Amino acid sequence: MTDFAGLLLPDRGEPAHRLTPVAADGLDAWLKDQPAQVRALAEAGRFKAKPGELLILPGRKDGEWSAAYGKAKAPGPWDIAAIAQKLPAGTYRIDGDGGDDHLPGALGWLLAHHRFDRYLAKPDPIPARVLLTRDAAAIAPTVALAEAVALVRDLVDTPAADMGPAELANAAEAVAKAHAAEFRVTRGDALDQGYPMIAAVGRAAVRDRAPRLIEIEWGDPAHPRIAIVGKGVCFDSGGLDLKPSSAMLLMKKDMGGAAHALALAGLVMGARLPVRLHLLIPAVENAVAGDAFRPGDILRSRKGISVEIGNTDAEGRLVLGDALTRAGEDKPVLILDFATLTGAARVALGPDLPAMFANDDALAAELLAAAVAVSDPVWRMPLWADYAEMIKSTTADINNAGEGGMAGAVTAALFLQRFVPDATPWAHFDTFAWRPSARPGRPKGGDALGLRAAFAMLRARFVTP
Repeated sequence: MTDFAGLLLPDRGEPAHRLTPVAADGLDAWLKDQPAQVRALAEAGRFKAKPGELLILPGRKDGEWSAAYGKAKAPGPWDIAAIAQKLPAGTYRIDGDGGDDHLPGALGWLLAHHRFDRYLAKPDPIPARVLLTRDAAAIAPTVALAEAVALVRDLVDTPAADMGPAELANAAEAVAKAHAAEFRVTRGDALDQGYPMIAAVGRAAVRDRAPRLIEIEWGDPAHPRIAIVGKGVCFDSGGLDLKPSSAMLLMKKDMGGAAHALALAGLVMGARLPVRLHLLIPAVENAVAGDAFRPGDILRSRKGISVEIGNTDAEGRLVLGDALTRAGEDKPVLILDFATLTGAARVALGPDLPAMFANDDALAAELLAAAVAVSDPVWRMPLWADYAEMIKSTTADINNAGEGGMAGAVTAALFLQRFVPDATPWAHFDTFAWRPSARPGRPKGGDALGLRAAFAMLRARFVTP
């Protein structure tokens, strides 16, 4: 794990290379105040002060230098990530880093140093660029966010052979131990009896990849109880409704919801929010074997709702159904779930925008406001009740896939809603957990999408300013 804490330090006036942000519409005015040598360098380097552009400037003494860079119009978490990736190792200070303002780009600066290199024989080391800030109070929260995002990326990027239900449980146990939280795993006969849909989805896997329900509880029982649930399908073959090989290439990321939920739980515990936290991760592998659950089967659920299997590749909502039922039994004031649930959400919104469904308008508004505040966008989608007709069954209480093939993200969310107590505010994130192409501070691969928005909402709701 990258030592993010060593990359963002309080500014005590030590020597550092100066970084000067320059807006594109203010470039001419800035250049007029510069010596002729700087103007010549800008012209030779075709420096236009576009975001991500860097102009190295000579210092007065040998070995001294500074830089100007293109300032983003709306400062956010990624506005200096591209700059960090271009700089050599060293210590840096940004002009105008005021003591009362959180440096917006610090998160991106830190995450520009993160790379998943577990399987490389000779990893290429990333130069350590240390950023100084006068906003010392922002350092610990920013480092915590970077660590949470890196955890999601590392879990999602790990191949399924090394990230099965047992390994996911080990990762959760490590987070629990770090915060002195309660940790438990339900499997075997207890899982069969108590969580029949989780058991059914995972029963075709080999013994050491057997299904389980992972739980963490933390905090004062007198505080408001919240539940965070994450889909932990460690690999999804599609089951007997087998996916084509092209669709399986990214299925190591089908536990991305669990990665988000675990990272969010870590943030809640690390910030010591005044809540009683309950984390639930149904961890399974949707494999193919002689005892795999079948299309047309009718499964029992923990809630007592019978579910007809219209498609074994719609397994994520099954395991979440049992976990959401368990979450609701302790009467939480809020339930959040994360899942890489439907391709339909990606068709509608693409890879960057998690689809967010909520049964409570106030909760949805808080999440949308938090998403804007921390530049972690989400998009609210409708829980359109009329579409429940699409997942009706003639032989069971509900069908897990239904017919028609339309509104897939909506019908999946409506399925989950059947397992959430009616009076409990609930939000569901259908997130991609993957970045198909690299951007500054965000390499191709696993990524946290919606995580920071959810945490900002929780912090705003449960911490009195």
